[in-house]
Amino acid sequence: MNDTTKILDDLNDRSREVFRRVVEGYLSSGEPVGSRTLTRLMSEKVSAATVRNVMQDLEFLGLLGSPHISAGRVPTQQGLRMFVDGLLEVGDLQSADRAMIDATVRDDAGDVGGILDRIGSALSGATQGASLVLTPKHEAPIKHIEFVGLGHDRALVVLVFADGHVENRIFVPPPGQTPSSMREAANFLNAIVEGRTLSELSKVIKEQIAARRQEIDTLARELIDSGWAEWDDQGSRQERLIVRGRANLLGEDAADEDLERIRNLFDDLERKRDIAEFLDLAEDGEGVRIFIGSENKLFSLSGSSLVVSPYMNADRKIIGAVGVIGPTRLNYGRIVPIVDYTAQLVGRMIADRT
Repeated sequence: MNDTTKILDDLNDRSREVFRRVVEGYLSSGEPVGSRTLTRLMSEKVSAATVRNVMQDLEFLGLLGSPHISAGRVPTQQGLRMFVDGLLEVGDLQSADRAMIDATVRDDAGDVGGILDRIGSALSGATQGASLVLTPKHEAPIKHIEFVGLGHDRALVVLVFADGHVENRIFVPPPGQTPSSMREAANFLNAIVEGRTLSELSKVIKEQIAARRQEIDTLARELIDSGWAEWDDQGSRQERLIVRGRANLLGEDAADEDLERIRNLFDDLERKRDIAEFLDLAEDGEGVRIFIGSENKLFSLSGSSLVVSPYMNADRKIIGAVGVIGPTRLNYGRIVPIVDYTAQLVGRMIADRT
């Protein structure tokens, strides 16, 4: 039992109701909730003075805060976490939200990337937040590899997959490379590549180079090492992060410091600094997860909340994630089923195509 759960269990019925109504009022309006408002909402008839005393106790516990001396109360980050963990009532997926998400895959003739891009836009539109969709890396078997020289300090490595998909990366080759060494490197790889996926090939390449070191020219071996590092490097993952709807977080009423924090957040995401961290958030557990404010490194500077869920392929392996970013006063009860349904829909689509 964590600390917030224990605090919730220790509250009496009146304190629990006051706390719940303050949080629900804040999530609905974004404004502090005062004692007079609460007296009209409480299930029992109590005075405003009694409600104020309860609110002061909740503030002492760190669950509520007062932005101004004369204002009502708002939940703290700890209070929001306790509400989400213990009192949040998740509603059913609304038919309009389901229809908006379903429409993105009705015509699934396009490639997966295009469909996921449309899903990201629909998710942003349905939630009025910013959506994140982490697309899976391409895992079809590789058919052919080729190296192309682009100058003394640049080269291109091209991968052709069995399903017709083509990817290429520009990299800095070791000095002294020649057309002959590039052909030798490509011939070596093509002899072992067919039928293997990217993740399978990395281990095989290292084993084959070690076993056949005397057969491979030094220049070709160095080229293989540096060219393959473009795909094998965990700091440069093959996944692509689709970000849609960031204008939803840059409203006209946002304070300048909030705007700057949100801009920095999206700049980091678009430079893909933290894609690995984003997927790690989802991989820590199946199902929808909620991160509030500074609870994770990725969103701590922006003071935002993230609702995220992984999606899986036909083998029940997590290969990507979908999520929604918004202010901490998100309508969690409505957004959780939207994110959950979207993740399941994406997983089924990926499974059907493999």
